[in-house]
Amino acid sequence: MKKLLTIATLFFVLFGSTSFSQPKIIFDTDIGGDADDLGAIAMLHNYVKRGDCELLAIMIWSTDEYAVPAVDALNRYYLHPNVPIGTRKDPTYTNETNYNKIIADNFEFKLKYNDVPDAVDLYRKILAEAADTSITIVTVGPLLNIQRLIQSKADKYSPLNGSDLITKKVKGFVMMGGKFPKGDNEWNFNGNMPGVTKYVIENITVPIVFSGYELGVEIQTGITFNNIDKDTPLYLGFMHFSKHAAWMKDRFKGAILNNASYDQTAVLYAVNGGVDVLWEKITGGYCDADDVGGNRWIKGKASNHSYLKLIETPEFMATLIEAIMLNRFDDIVPPE
Repeated sequence: MKKLLTIATLFFVLFGSTSFSQPKIIFDTDIGGDADDLGAIAMLHNYVKRGDCELLAIMIWSTDEYAVPAVDALNRYYLHPNVPIGTRKDPTYTNETNYNKIIADNFEFKLKYNDVPDAVDLYRKILAEAADTSITIVTVGPLLNIQRLIQSKADKYSPLNGSDLITKKVKGFVMMGGKFPKGDNEWNFNGNMPGVTKYVIENITVPIVFSGYELGVEIQTGITFNNIDKDTPLYLGFMHFSKHAAWMKDRFKGAILNNASYDQTAVLYAVNGGVDVLWEKITGGYCDADDVGGNRWIKGKASNHSYLKLIETPEFMATLIEAIMLNRFDDIVPPE
């Protein structure tokens, strides 16, 4: 009976009506270095097509010169060209090992770095116009955009400072980052930006759900993209990533390799939930972050923090995430 209930609940989570709970998402990404950002964006666009969520904007932490063109190309490829883009306004760079340029070179785009607003300005505009406690912010990269939003002052969009604007308008954050219950030097919590994560976590008053490194590293996806149309962002991006990423290239033999699904787990939770079906939400403590990418879960003090602990098999989670990345929802079969 318990297993039948689990299967029924899974199908309700994935395919039940979302008309009264459709999340309104702002997605903050460090796209280019790891293919999980690309997979997460594909998931979001496919969710939008099904009416499962609203994608209010994509904010870019990376200042790679091709990051904005790549995101614009993805928005157009998935037929949502009007999704606003904001980016961190710091000096740009280029990196041939990133897949952003491959996406931009092979798919139509119209926007470049100088064509889009500062991420903080776009955050403030969207939040100011939103209903109270209505927005979910999903972060899958370092948190400098969020720190700058917290520190922002009243402007033409709102008389509220950034901290108060978040408290008033944001329902909660889903953050891919850290390791739980304890870890050191995780990239999203580090980002070569000492103190940023600690500041952000300590200055957000709305709920934060963490999807940690230990969750995504167990869920390996990507090999299946060897069998899809080669003239697609997923194929070209994952192939370039498999060939050039520092932790992948030594194993590259001409085909796409599996990779950890860090960012996809955050998107899956933000849209579908799945607590007590896919994962358990650990509460009754708080995330204590240091200045250099480390963190630990401190038990016993109630807070606005929680983290996800996988209870489904990594194999099923991989199949599930791949199906959503490929917009093949009908192919999802519950575990036996």
